[in-house]
Amino acid sequence: MCGIVGVFSPGQQAAPLAALGLFALQHRGQESAGLAVSEGTDVMVYKDLGMVAQVLDERRLPSLLGDRAIAHCRYSTTGSSVWENSQPAFRMGAMRTVALGHNGNLVNTRRLMAELSAGRGRLVGTSDTELLTALLAEEPGTDLVDAFVRLLPRVQGAFALVAMDERRVIGVRDPFGFRPLVLGRLPIEAGETEHGWVLASETCALEVLGASFVRDIQPGEMIVLGEPGGPRSIQYAEGQEKLCVFELIYFARPDSYMLGRNLYEARRRMGEQLAHEAPVEADLVMPVPDTGAPAAAGYAEASGIPYREGMVKNRYAGRTFIQPSQALRQRGVTVKLSPLPDQVRGKRLVVVDDSVVRGTTTQRIVEMLRRAGAAEIHLRISAPPIYHPCFYGIDTQIETELIASRLDLDGIRDFVGADSLAYLSIGGVLDAIGLPRERFCFACFDGIYPVPVPYDVASHKFVLEDAPVTPTA
Repeated sequence: MCGIVGVFSPGQQAAPLAALGLFALQHRGQESAGLAVSEGTDVMVYKDLGMVAQVLDERRLPSLLGDRAIAHCRYSTTGSSVWENSQPAFRMGAMRTVALGHNGNLVNTRRLMAELSAGRGRLVGTSDTELLTALLAEEPGTDLVDAFVRLLPRVQGAFALVAMDERRVIGVRDPFGFRPLVLGRLPIEAGETEHGWVLASETCALEVLGASFVRDIQPGEMIVLGEPGGPRSIQYAEGQEKLCVFELIYFARPDSYMLGRNLYEARRRMGEQLAHEAPVEADLVMPVPDTGAPAAAGYAEASGIPYREGMVKNRYAGRTFIQPSQALRQRGVTVKLSPLPDQVRGKRLVVVDDSVVRGTTTQRIVEMLRRAGAAEIHLRISAPPIYHPCFYGIDTQIETELIASRLDLDGIRDFVGADSLAYLSIGGVLDAIGLPRERFCFACFDGIYPVPVPYDVASHKFVLEDAPVTPTA
């Protein structure tokens, strides 16, 4: 799900702005962080494994000089969690220099690999981002913009991109707009006459920079920053919006706006809808913190059952769902959450969460609440069951990982140990958002994939690690 930022800030250093915007997007990726910057003649890249604060700290930023930059925090969907796969990816090719940050996942990686001269041997890492970067560096064309226009029609899958050469910062959304990307305007600083511009995954990153929201980058659109006259828009493909609905349910920050909707309010209304669809007699409504809180508040308001915090979250623990391995996800639950026994002991609880993916996290939460003395636990999930894997940027590419694909409702309830379990319907999600179904991708819920996906090894996470290496000359 990665977070991406692009900054063009004439008269200001771009690296601190890009890093600050990336802090606001830390929830989108916790495995690595990095930044590329240019003063107009060269591109410098710094990246490492770790959180944004660990990588882009006060020791590094002063040396990253220039008024244009891109930044990235990684949640892996193609390639292992190793330094070589951290971003931005960088390539000095025969045709041009390219730095690239990518949010999404490609579905025709093997076909694109076949286009790369010298094949896999040209790549240091094993991510689809590095493959795109290498292709852009080799693509014929007058400049990076022209290379994008030529290459993008051959790229299939989900991608929101920020890229740069020595002079320009470029933002791109795929023709279905699976992943979000917004444009913001920086305020004019004292003594300057030209606005700066920001590209970011979410509007919350604009807010911390004091930038005003201008608009969403449209599906199939490329935006170019750093040229005279302000941002230049290129519609490289016909767009048909299919924004990932899971962005609104879980991934994006609740203070962000998408498609004109505030996500906290959308999630609160999902909780209201859930209370109407799945009522239950109980003493308290409590969220699984933090992402279940808006829906829990809505459930409590609609049901008339008091709202109470029943668990405390360790604010220094990451998001367990986006950990790169199941073992880390399981360990992360006990580090992340602790019950409040005096609040839950002897109570009939409605426990509201945003999703159940693999089921193991939910199972451990129920176990903790039982040990704390809860009399009954009624799970209410403010999303439909996830039956199908995602190939567009969420790390659920194996159907057998998904508990709803293996067990029916009663089986899931028994597995997690709850007294009752209910999910919000797709119709309930849409009623809460107030937009038509056609504007979203619901593939993980309904199995309808807007971009055809090959159900073979070409789609799995380590596709480039399994690809043969062609020796270079």
